Amino acid sequence: MKIQRYRIFFSKTEAMRFTGHLDLILTWERTFRRAALPLSYSEGFNPRPVINLASPLPLGFISSAELGDFWLSEDISQEEVENSLKRSLPPGLIIHHIQEIPQIHGNKLPGLVERSEYTAFLPKEYSGLDLKIDTLLQSTKIFRTRKGKEYDLRPLIHNITLEKGQEDFPSLLNISLFSLPSGTGRPDEVLLALDIPHHEALICRTAIVLKPVEEN
Repeated sequence: MKIQRYRIFFSKTEAMRFTGHLDLILTWERTFRRAALPLSYSEGFNPRPVINLASPLPLGFISSAELGDFWLSEDISQEEVENSLKRSLPPGLIIHHIQEIPQIHGNKLPGLVERSEYTAFLPKEYSGLDLKIDTLLQSTKIFRTRKGKEYDLRPLIHNITLEKGQEDFPSLLNISLFSLPSGTGRPDEVLLALDIPHHEALICRTAIVLKPVEEN
């Protein structure tokens, strides 16, 4: 039974950079178990903990701004939840804030995501990158192929800006990408469209922007 819903704001750091989405959910499940916090489980022949992560983070990315909703089957204070989880976290996860969500049902977190913000830390300065960014943003269509299927990347791009970095990463590329019913933008695809090998960059998600929720 769903008694409480908590939203956790957390980072996924270098130690979990190559942990995939499903394994991250399992990690959270084990963390709640170690913390002795009663997750609510689905009904049916194969009950699973009721966990919603806002948007899958591609393998190899890090993040300072992940969101997850977790349902409990008992009423437990926010302070106890936060303290218990922080004592039980594995390396690679950092909790920034926990918020109780009064709406137990409806408004699932993945459906609330409007866009994600990323910073690509580039190990060198790429010639003509400013011009390539302008050309990309002025394009009406940008056809890419993902998993053998062609799609248009352009509607998924909100904005791209370039700024100077420091030392190991002299260039920073800020990429804002929409999450639409037709698909979700990926920063590595933007890098490839700019002729930058994506494996050369360290990509960090810096924000997940949610749609406004109308209150009844």
